[in-house]
Amino acid sequence: MLWIGERTRQLDGAHVEFLRGVGNPLGVKVGPKATRDDILGLCDALNPDAIPGRLTFISRMGAETVSDVLPPLLNAVKESGQPVVWTCDPMHANTYQHASGYKTRDFATVMTELRNFFGACQASGVWPGGVHIELTGEDVTECLGGSEEILGEQLEERYESMCDPRLNARQSLDLAFQVAELLRA
Repeated sequence: MLWIGERTRQLDGAHVEFLRGVGNPLGVKVGPKATRDDILGLCDALNPDAIPGRLTFISRMGAETVSDVLPPLLNAVKESGQPVVWTCDPMHANTYQHASGYKTRDFATVMTELRNFFGACQASGVWPGGVHIELTGEDVTECLGGSEEILGEQLEERYESMCDPRLNARQSLDLAFQVAELLRA
């Protein structure tokens, strides 16, 4: 899927203009500053014929703000009749620099954003269409917490990412089981 980032989704920008002419399914990252008008404008620009499966919004709001910002956007799109898929990226808006100097994420915060995303979808009557997770099957120490309770002092032990911190194999399984429970609710 081709997608546009949160910082490049301007309606009058080159990225939106380029993707208008692409026939593939499209994704758009949506952060905490997104407005109703932004979202509806993107629907009109990128999916004017309201084709199911064409447009996916990828919420990346942050654990602290998703419960407040996302519901009005979900409701606006639902009321518009646009067949949008809503997914959640709980990783990007929850990244920070640890005192050790390593860029990291906290597993509990990632799960909080996911729970809040699923809760907002349920309250709005919108199906949560997926999650975007950065993970590896390796035993890295890039994200804090999880059932292994990785601490900040352990980040340097197996920090291998050249870019963003990833959940390790155990944390990925922890997340998968918790998301399965959210889907059952």
